[in-house]
Amino acid sequence: MEPQTGNLKTAWQVSLGSYYISEEYGFLLPNPLRELPDHYRPWMEIARNLPHLIESHQLRAHVNKMPLLSCQFLKGYREQRLAHLVLSSITMGYVWQEGEAQPKEVLPRNLAIPFVEVSRNLGLPPILVHSDLVLANWMKRNPEGPMEISNLDTIILFPGGESLRGFILVTVLVENAAVPGIKALAQAMHAVLQPSQDALLEALQQLKLCIQDMTRTLGRMHDYVDPDIFYAVIRIFLSGWKDNPAMPTGLIYEGISKEPLKYSGGSAAQSSVLHAFDEFLGIHHSEESADFLYRMRDYMPPSHKAFIEEIHSAPSLRDFILSSGHGHCLTAYNQCLEALAELRSYHITVVTRYLVTAAARARSRRLDHLPGPPQALEDRGTGGTAVLSFLKNVRDKTLEATLHPSG
Repeated sequence: MEPQTGNLKTAWQVSLGSYYISEEYGFLLPNPLRELPDHYRPWMEIARNLPHLIESHQLRAHVNKMPLLSCQFLKGYREQRLAHLVLSSITMGYVWQEGEAQPKEVLPRNLAIPFVEVSRNLGLPPILVHSDLVLANWMKRNPEGPMEISNLDTIILFPGGESLRGFILVTVLVENAAVPGIKALAQAMHAVLQPSQDALLEALQQLKLCIQDMTRTLGRMHDYVDPDIFYAVIRIFLSGWKDNPAMPTGLIYEGISKEPLKYSGGSAAQSSVLHAFDEFLGIHHSEESADFLYRMRDYMPPSHKAFIEEIHSAPSLRDFILSSGHGHCLTAYNQCLEALAELRSYHITVVTRYLVTAAARARSRRLDHLPGPPQALEDRGTGGTAVLSFLKNVRDKTLEATLHPSG
């Protein structure tokens, strides 16, 4: 196996940038574009006006009159990412304009054809994914200013107003809080290969602090997102057409496929951060959870998925720590697991408030200013999983990875 280690040494000397991972912003797309070339103005005019068009029930009529545009005038990666954000957002609005009771089961060719084309170019599925809604949907109000919510804004929105803006931007900040951990992970891989116990210990301590910062940042969700609005207004636009009783057969992409296609809705499991940490720490999830998590990797930019697979193929951190007999590294490793389990426990708390409690409140009293409570995904996440049991299982498997000193 010696040649493999040699290859990995070379691989880990490659910069994070070769995986489209920014030294400053991590998996976030640095400085996303806000405008497409003038040729795509019909798309941008609709996308900029999505909340009004959906709420006034006019979006479908506007989309049906939209010209069929080719993707050939999209230049470069960032234009393609903006096009994917725009077309996926229009698609979610088109399908769910009338709520879960009357979803559109056919996407018209003038939307379906370019959406599938740009999706194929990017290696992404033709549905709204985390890399659209969050990673490519943020901007600084003052380009020289800090990564703080007061200095951030979104590029495209659905109905949901300030709560949706808060949901997206707090998630942007969680992704940004992960950056020191991504760097620490790369440093730890080097440390295992060199090998250097001191460098590994420092990297593990940095990773623990990073995960704790992500948990604190996630807590800001409560300051910016109203649970009733998230549950009754926002959630439907993140829902897909796989494992969704409201659209059991899927969605026909006209001009692409005569058979309906099925894609999962948006999910935190589409964020590359925790996948990378899990692979690095050697956490093994139960078969059902792992199947869903692996499937979600196909909803990530291919370069980010490749980064996760690179970590998976590297020498085992757990084996290295156990064989080295270095007690400080073992303690630091276990502290990373503990911090990650605490993050996952806190995520369960957030989901309980925004899903379970909000669902119960929606059932008990109809809020005049909000739509009726959604039925189809009542106990499920927008990705289609039985969300609480899935999250608890993932959290418990994180703790089960705890190492015990040999002898």
